[in-house]
Amino acid sequence: MEAKLQKVFLAGFESYRQGHGLSVDQHRAAQAIMACQSEELGHEEWACLEDGYTERKYHSCRHRSCPRCHGAKTAEWLTQTQARLLPCDHYHVVFTLPHELNALWHYNRAWCRDHLFKASAETLRQLLVDETYLGGEAGMLSSLHTRGRTLNFHPHVHVLVSGGGLNGRTWRSLKKAFLLPVGVIKAKFRGKWLSWLNEAYATGALTRPAEWTERDWRTVLRQVSRKNWNVRIQGGYRQGKAVASYLSRYLRGGPIKDHRIVSLSDTSVTFRYRDSCDGIDKDMALSREQFLSRVLWHVPVKGQHNVRYYGLYRPPAHAKRQLARESLGADAESKPVKPDPAVPQCPRCGSPLFHRASTRRKFSSIGSHSRLEGRNFVQQDVQADRVRASRHRPWHADETPPLFFGPCGGSLT
Repeated sequence: MEAKLQKVFLAGFESYRQGHGLSVDQHRAAQAIMACQSEELGHEEWACLEDGYTERKYHSCRHRSCPRCHGAKTAEWLTQTQARLLPCDHYHVVFTLPHELNALWHYNRAWCRDHLFKASAETLRQLLVDETYLGGEAGMLSSLHTRGRTLNFHPHVHVLVSGGGLNGRTWRSLKKAFLLPVGVIKAKFRGKWLSWLNEAYATGALTRPAEWTERDWRTVLRQVSRKNWNVRIQGGYRQGKAVASYLSRYLRGGPIKDHRIVSLSDTSVTFRYRDSCDGIDKDMALSREQFLSRVLWHVPVKGQHNVRYYGLYRPPAHAKRQLARESLGADAESKPVKPDPAVPQCPRCGSPLFHRASTRRKFSSIGSHSRLEGRNFVQQDVQADRVRASRHRPWHADETPPLFFGPCGGSLT
């Protein structure tokens, strides 16, 4: 069987959904992946006026989790982002939450996501404006990743930081040969996140995991407050374009691309990953159910932005970036120009093809179970799955998390 993500879903999703709770976002992502570039979404017909050749092109789903149709959007984002970057060294900082907090993230996805962004950005901003380190406003680009290389749950945020910043109208470079002391970053990041966490829990803004008692809550907080949180600094990178290119590969297209799927059988899926310990490419085989669970967990909630900009890289900070460019002796920030779409050509004679007809079906009507009379069915399954999950021991960081999220990403009660 062909080893493509679409084939995995076509072969196993129908049986998978009957035994698992799914949010509306996860359900729609699965339907999009299965329908992408097929007759279910409709097609366009192109014809050659010279020799009568005709060509049919199927529509793409354009879903963020689909690995087949993300290329144009990814390239557009990368072009715009690289044009925004200042011509100076950049540093790549990775902030990771302790795995003891994974279960908490499951029940409070929006809160945990927003405060991971906020804590990492505020930590860097407050330290960099300090005269000890920089004494200026830097530019920061943050990208959230929820997965590890084996598709396990591993929430962390990558931050691309300019190696300098503006103080008023003057550009300042870093005073030392490194961005910031990593020990200071770790302590400040941990303090901020835990402070906001305790405040939110005290005011009822957080949902405690169903498998946790009040005693479990206090135990976990003691563990993580004493732990050395994982923050890694890499750099400097000239102009940061290489890091932006790296981040673009994870912007769209879901947690795994087709080229990483090695084989698909009736019961299992084998995919390739690079071991972070030794840097060697290895294969991992999962049951089809486990594989689908890992892929679906990383489906983003509708409206959730996994890339955010701070400081000089905020869109409204164009005037400040121009001041910085003038101080650095660089040209003004150019506005990326979208290339004109290529005109398809006839493979027989090379003449241009002309658009002849188009059919497009609405995504909401795809498939027998994607109509949102299925909304109630999906939520009932979610509730049942949560009840089943709560009777078992808490899952660990290297296990596949249970799927029990509602349409907005929160747990259903």
